[in-house]
Amino acid sequence: MKKIETTTSKATPPTSSNTEPGNPSLVLGDPNCPICGGIGFVRRDLPIDHPDFGRLQICSCRQKSAIQNAQNRLYRLSNLEAYKNMTFESFLPGGRGQIHADQAQSLMTALQITQQYAQHLEGWILLMGGYGCGKTHLAAAIANFAVSMAVPTLFLTVPDLLDWLRYAYGAEDISFEQRFEEIRSIRLLVLDDLGTQNTTAWAQEKLFQILNYRYVNRLSTVLTTNQELKDIDPRIASRLLDPELVVRLQISAPDFRRAAQDSGYPALSSLHLHTDQTFGNFGLREREKLSPDQRQSIEKAFRAAHEFSENPNGWLVLMGNYSVGKTHLAAAIGNYRHSLGEAPLFVVVPDLLDHLRATFSPNSPVSYDNMFEEIRTTPLLILDDLGTQSATPWAREKLYQIFNYRYNARLATVITTSSSMDEIDPRINSRMYDKRLCRIFLLDVPPYRAGVSSLPEKRRLKKG
Repeated sequence: MKKIETTTSKATPPTSSNTEPGNPSLVLGDPNCPICGGIGFVRRDLPIDHPDFGRLQICSCRQKSAIQNAQNRLYRLSNLEAYKNMTFESFLPGGRGQIHADQAQSLMTALQITQQYAQHLEGWILLMGGYGCGKTHLAAAIANFAVSMAVPTLFLTVPDLLDWLRYAYGAEDISFEQRFEEIRSIRLLVLDDLGTQNTTAWAQEKLFQILNYRYVNRLSTVLTTNQELKDIDPRIASRLLDPELVVRLQISAPDFRRAAQDSGYPALSSLHLHTDQTFGNFGLREREKLSPDQRQSIEKAFRAAHEFSENPNGWLVLMGNYSVGKTHLAAAIGNYRHSLGEAPLFVVVPDLLDHLRATFSPNSPVSYDNMFEEIRTTPLLILDDLGTQSATPWAREKLYQIFNYRYNARLATVITTSSSMDEIDPRINSRMYDKRLCRIFLLDVPPYRAGVSSLPEKRRLKKG
């Protein structure tokens, strides 16, 4: 008798009489497999009294294929394609401009430690620091390296993770329990932007359950945050303080995006042209000849813009005719965030497209890929005059890609437009209609031409 452990024979494909309808075992194997010949199953040569006699076994080629399919699906779920250029090789420990020696040392240390971590994937690593210091780049580099080594990896922002869980409640292809188990037990979980999620009781509980499971089971986990530990759920923070499991890296570096502009990047942001447009000089009281409905319209927009400036979250759309104050409110948001040490990107939409086109020049100091990545991933993007751009297919596609990325990533975005929703690309306005993310305010008032509020109109006249 041949050895049970080593002897197999090709088997005929399973039929409806010996498999259930819809059973994934009906998937065939590798057609070039020398063991099963592509059938995907083998029958072991066993004694007739053996309990497994006559039973089909899944061939190893099909098991490998199933693993690969699962990894591919997780890669698509991770949206790592959007971060494929964020590798250890493309990380610049010296920044894009002049930085202090201690800041350069902080970046180099973070690079070296994350490279070592990617090689072994042991324990947890927590990347802390302000916006634009390179946390997400290093986290994505770990994920990309792990994927290249065929390690099952899931890379998500924390808000996206919670959205995927919510989606599973009504999904037909996967149950909530399956999705939850898949996330909490994945070999490597990379969570970006811890602390930016909606702090509902449900969200806090699900996130704690996932991280607690991975803490207890010592599963490889990477997290990034711009918050202090004292501002994070105490149950999670206590686990992040465990020195035996967690390596905490505080990256002391400036915003790479701001450094980029100081080192010769084209001046994408034109916020410096609007420094005198603040909430304090918006001139609500000066608009005396407004009807009650018009006054209510502009006051709602003012309050919404002011609230957004305090906590940039989701999208804010300001609509209305020319010179009604849309640009003033958008600039006031940018100026307020800038006063807090952040670097919001304020850009007129036609200018944005001109900047992108300029990168195709052989003399451009910046590549198209780097500029496009900067625009679509900046923490706060303020787009002025949507709808006034050239309506070429290229322009429409670039704008859609920017809006779609920021929609999926839930990145804070302010949009002003004098166009109606019907005049905006339907792929974009469909996202603007999503009330979970976007708030739309119509400034239904006459043009205001007194004082500083006339500046936006003057700018347009010069361009015309």
